[in-house]
Amino acid sequence: MARRTREADAELIETVDDLEELVQDKRQSWRANSIKARRRQRRYKNRLTNELVRIDTGSIGEND
Repeated sequence: MARRTREADAELIETVDDLEELVQDKRQSWRANSIKARRRQRRYKNRLTNELVRIDTGSIGEND
């Protein structure tokens, strides 16, 4: 079984396509319906996007 997507995985993302490939819901087949599965995927993507923003914002502050 594939592992869940974590915020630490944000370091592996270089392009938008990487985000699409990286985000995997290992329990997608267990979800009650496809709407809930899509909602979970969207949450995973948002978590990673927020982590990327946090990382980029932190690196800008380090240069000052």
